[in-house]
Amino acid sequence: MDVKDKTILVTGATDGIGRQTALDLARLGARVLIHGRNKEKGIRTLDELNRETCNEKLALYVADFSSLADVRRMAEEIKREQSHLDVLINNAGSFFKDHELNADGLEMTFVVNHLASFLLTNLLLDLLKKSAPARVVTVESSAHKNIKEIDWENLQGEKTYDEFDAYALCKLASICTMNELAQRLAGSGVTVNTLHPGVIDTKLLRMSYNIPGASVEEGAQTSVYLATETEVEGVTGKYFSHKVEKPVSDLAKDPQNQKKFWDISEQLVAENMG
Repeated sequence: MDVKDKTILVTGATDGIGRQTALDLARLGARVLIHGRNKEKGIRTLDELNRETCNEKLALYVADFSSLADVRRMAEEIKREQSHLDVLINNAGSFFKDHELNADGLEMTFVVNHLASFLLTNLLLDLLKKSAPARVVTVESSAHKNIKEIDWENLQGEKTYDEFDAYALCKLASICTMNELAQRLAGSGVTVNTLHPGVIDTKLLRMSYNIPGASVEEGAQTSVYLATETEVEGVTGKYFSHKVEKPVSDLAKDPQNQKKFWDISEQLVAENMG
């Protein structure tokens, strides 16, 4: 697909897989909206990508994804400044070893890795629909398969907290809500797909499992594929790894879980807008 006239937002684009994804898309000539948490780092990344690609059609948006109010502010900025949005790539994520709460009393793993992208996607839906055919691509993890049973009373570590379980659970929640969204958007011209990028040498991997990983160049491939390839045009509600469709866990496939995670997420973002 020719992306030279396409606008693509990449969250978490100042580091790791997100930065590589933004770089690859900028090389293809797309208008890339780069999101970062830190303004100085964001400006530095923007300058670097400009120099590396000679693409001047890049813009920076800054928001701390641990704050839902900040996510809303950024979404409003994007809607005010951008006339269309062809692809949203939800890439931002982090890993928290300890049970931490944000200013709204929400658990950080669940907010940063799930609720922020859930809220951002919903806030940008009108812009995506207006730009249809459009795509939502969300970076997940095969770690979601580690959850064998959902404790609905412990989604945010209210009873017990294990950093690996918390990360796996938020990825399960995200896949469920994205699949629910795919159903809701059927016929709208907006497709919604998720992916596992592989075990990639990123800051997140070093903070968590601390095992060797593949290059960020490999990690970005499936995101770029789902954002740009004509062969996945119209494909929605699917999960990919290494550019190939793969099955999700039975829990992620369950329509009741998809609906329940959606309802809970919708309620949490509505209650905690700051």
